[in-house]
This record gives sequence, C-alpha cells and structure tokens, in this order.
Amino acid sequence: MEKREVYFDNSATTRAFDEVRDIVAKTMTIDYGNTSSRHMKGVEAENYIKTAREEIAKTLKVKDKEILFTSGGTESNNLALIGTALANKRAGNHIITSCVEHASIYNTTAFLEELGFRVTYLPVDHNGHVSLDALREAICDDTILVSIMYVNNEIGAVEPIEEIAKIIKEKKPSVYFHVDAIQAYGKYVIRPKKQGIDLLSASGHKIHGPKGTGFLYIDEKVKIKPIIYGGGQQKGMRSGTENVPGCAGLGLAAKMVYTDHDAKIDKLYAIKDHMIKGLQTMDGVTVHGLTGRDSAPQIVAAGFEGVRAEVLLHALEDKGIYVSSGSACSSNHPGVSGTLKGIGVKDSLLDSTLRFSFGAFNTEEEVDYCLEVLNELVPMLRRYRRA
Repeated sequence: MEKREVYFDNSATTRAFDEVRDIVAKTMTIDYGNTSSRHMKGVEAENYIKTAREEIAKTLKVKDKEILFTSGGTESNNLALIGTALANKRAGNHIITSCVEHASIYNTTAFLEELGFRVTYLPVDHNGHVSLDALREAICDDTILVSIMYVNNEIGAVEPIEEIAKIIKEKKPSVYFHVDAIQAYGKYVIRPKKQGIDLLSASGHKIHGPKGTGFLYIDEKVKIKPIIYGGGQQKGMRSGTENVPGCAGLGLAAKMVYTDHDAKIDKLYAIKDHMIKGLQTMDGVTVHGLTGRDSAPQIVAAGFEGVRAEVLLHALEDKGIYVSSGSACSSNHPGVSGTLKGIGVKDSLLDSTLRFSFGAFNTEEEVDYCLEVLNELVPMLRRYRRA
C-alpha cells in the first residue's frame, strides 16, 4: 500500500485557501499600515478592515457595525460571556449553558462562578442535544444569559438553536442568547436576526482562514462591556492595533466559504457518508451520535473497541493520516471527553474514540485510503493489546 498524506483533522484547524495566504502576505509586506495612522498607508489598512467587516456581515445578513474582530473563538466566547455578565449583573446573576460546551465556555463560566455568578449546566440526550425541558425549568427571574454551542466540536451534534431561542424569548425576553458557532459558521447558513441569536462567536482557522483570527457578532441592542482596554480601537470594544492581515484573510475566507455554499456542503456530506458506511462495516466500531443530514457535515466520531485512541492515532500518523482523539483545542492531553460521557458512551469506548473531520481539500479517495489502513491496523492493534 502506497503511503499518502491525508489530513482529517479540519475541526482542529484547516489549511488556508491560497487566496487567503496571498492577501495575508500582501497586507504584511506591501499594504502594511496601521489603521490608526492618518496617512495613506493607514487609510489603505483601514479599507481592508472595512471590507472584511462588510463581507462577514453579508454572510450573516447583519449590520457591519455588529461585527467585532477578535483573536479567535476563545476570545469571542470570553467576551460574550464575561462582557455581558458584567454589564448586566444588576439585572441578575444567573447564566445557563450545557454540559458539552467547549473549554473556552466552561472555563469562562467557572471564572464567572468565582465572581459570584450562578451557572446551570443543562444535560444532553444520547445524541448530544440539549434538554429543552431542562432549559425551560432553568430560566428564572435572575437569568441574564444563555450560551449554547451550535455544533458540538467532538461528535458533530447540531443543537436546536431556533427552538432554544424561542423558549428563552417566551420565558424571559430580556435574556441574551449567545451561540458558539465556531464549528457551524461556514457549514450552515446562519441568520442571527431570524434565529433569535444575540451574540455569535466564530473563528477564522476553522474556515480555511488564518489562525489567531475570529469575530463576535453583537446585536446592537446588547448591553456588553469590553474585557480588553487600551487605545479605544473598534469603538472602544476591543482595544489594540487591529490585525489587518488576519482580518483581511478572515474576511476573504468567509466570502469564499459561502460562495457556492450548497455545493461545498454537499461534497462534505458525501465524504462523511462514505466514511460512515466504511466504518459501519468494521467489527467493534461504533459511530457516535446522529449521521447524515441530522448532524454536522464535517465531523465523524467513532469508537474502536479494544484499541486505545492514542495508539491508533499514532499508527494512522505513521501511514500519513492525521486525525484527533476528541477535541484538539483544549490541550495535548485533554483527558476523558465530557461530551462522550454526557451522551452516555460506554466506558470501554471513552478512551477508544477518534474524530475524523473534513474540509474543502478532502476527497472520497482519501476516505478509501483511510478505511483501507484502518481495516489493516485495527485488528492488528487488538491482537497486540490482548497479547
């Protein structure tokens, strides 16, 4: 079998589009001005920021001024939670989230608990969907914010965002609804105004844009405080010299990923379905969560009975195939997945699950190679472990 390089870890990060690489290079070496400068170099830089903000706003059908550039998803989530909590603490001290959120949410809510806020963590069902009944019961007079992810980064579960928003607005209209859309932006057509979303986080390097870039959509009616202070850039909401190359690359990536969007998503689902069908023919392999169009187009999580995830991951790497064991965003050693425990995965698979995640550059032929390698490795690793 000829060794190839296959990158199936796109939920951790993506390869940038060539056009994104080019605009980043241009704004670092030719149009490299500071947006705060009053000469033409500064004006040129400001135009890149303006264009990027316009392009992103178009993809969401929101106002340009409602897009705030950040350093990525983690900062966007921190600002959404801390900024709104601090700005609205006189109205209440209760925040609601779920038990399967990304570390940039649950570590932020842990910090807010230290400040005296009360946090409710909603359970999920075996498919990873938040309990709507638990949400209804949790909303009370002191609730000021609900934060739920759009797509789970480990198993690809898609939360019922519009139903959640409807419940929130029916029970207490003043409660803000934040959505971590870091694994959803670029994969779904998102309309915050129609879907009842007040704040939404996104990240550049998940959509073939630059690392260290992201944005937070903030509805103009939201009361929020900055968490970074300084020179007053971005209307005082996020001080610091703007990352012009990053913003330019992010804006272009957003435009590109939503161009011919249906075709891009159909391709991802075809790759995903091909992968799942192959995995389901293997003995002792369990695909977690829902499949097909009921789940996100880019993520497949599968448990391999009798094989440690880390061992299989490195065995695949030796064959040129790159995947991850759970989320790659928290640390190199994330421990037992809270998501897998939350959906009730049996203990024998908690340390035996890999995530395969796809992007714009992947093909079904790569899936065939990966399945061929898995069919060779998994039985061998099981025999080795039993020996």
